[in-house]
Amino acid sequence: MSGTLALVPAAPGKRLGAAVLDWLAPVAILTVLLSFGFAGITSTRSAGLIIYDTSLLALLGSIGAGLALVYAFAVATVEGRSGNTIGNRLMGIRSADKDGYAPGLGAVFLRGIVTGAGILLAVLASVLVAVFKWFDAAPLILGPLLLLGTAWAAVVVVSSAWDRNGKLRGWHDRAAKTLVFDVVNGRNPVATGGIEGPYSFAPLDLPPVQHVASPVASRTPVVPGPVASETPVEPLPPAAHAVHLDTAAHPETAAHPDDAMDRTQVRAGVRQDAPEAVLRITLDDGRDFRLERTVLIGRNPAPAAGESQAQLLPVPDPGRTISKTHLHLLTDGTGLWVTDRHSTNGSAVTTPDGMRTALQPGVPAYVSPGTTVHFGDRTFNVGHA
Repeated sequence: MSGTLALVPAAPGKRLGAAVLDWLAPVAILTVLLSFGFAGITSTRSAGLIIYDTSLLALLGSIGAGLALVYAFAVATVEGRSGNTIGNRLMGIRSADKDGYAPGLGAVFLRGIVTGAGILLAVLASVLVAVFKWFDAAPLILGPLLLLGTAWAAVVVVSSAWDRNGKLRGWHDRAAKTLVFDVVNGRNPVATGGIEGPYSFAPLDLPPVQHVASPVASRTPVVPGPVASETPVEPLPPAAHAVHLDTAAHPETAAHPDDAMDRTQVRAGVRQDAPEAVLRITLDDGRDFRLERTVLIGRNPAPAAGESQAQLLPVPDPGRTISKTHLHLLTDGTGLWVTDRHSTNGSAVTTPDGMRTALQPGVPAYVSPGTTVHFGDRTFNVGHA
């Protein structure tokens, strides 16, 4: 990967450093709260029975567990959408799926389960100790479990060191089908089009783009024939006679007979309706598309709920810089609403006066003919059909 693709797998040391930075604070807080909770347990004897007061443990344990869960969900959400965490950023690494894009919440959750299996076992043991009131044996049970859980997490994080495939994946990466890259010494695939990268990183033996003739330009014009009418044709005005005389006097300026095919005579009293405005887009590979009302563009666009009638325009993207459903277009014939569908690499528009503006994901932006829309490494121009 370090060749043409310019990718560098994250070193085990950087992985471990990122994990420590991410989880040191919440684990420390949870440990302190549980320690105070266990220290606050009191016992009284009543009728020959020992009654333990665990109200403080329950309170502090609930607060600590709640904070840890909220923190874990926030970290997993951010990493799932961007491959980034506080530790990843400070250590210069990024998590990714097998294609080099953001790993997703499910994959991050699975990695966390594998990594923190020992800690989860210690937490379960703490609950059992509180339920069955094994407080005298708590240090003998929870101490070793916490040490073993921490050791297991550290071993899993650095397990990529034993991967024979270029130290690419740890045990948790294999379970979740994820990758971790060093973005200081190599490329960040999440922000530059995945494993294959943008066109500058694409293999040189890719097939050339096939240029397809515009369906609008190739449409054969319909030549109207004579129209029967009971309305008498009015004689031409004197100006029209002058035109015919001038043409006859100067044969070299006479129009070609075929030119009459393109001329339409307007009859008196006939209403002429304004033509319906239609927009088209011209891709950077020369292909034209006439737009219907709702259009979805991407590598392999698919409609969401309520978009079953959308026009689907798949765009070839060897560099995988375009998301599967990258853009949503909505036209009224005179202008175009463009919405970025939370794509990985984002979108932007350049107005006819040269002003470029990045699109906010999920926020429609109105553009007029003459605008250029950028999505991934591809572009298209908006114009009239």
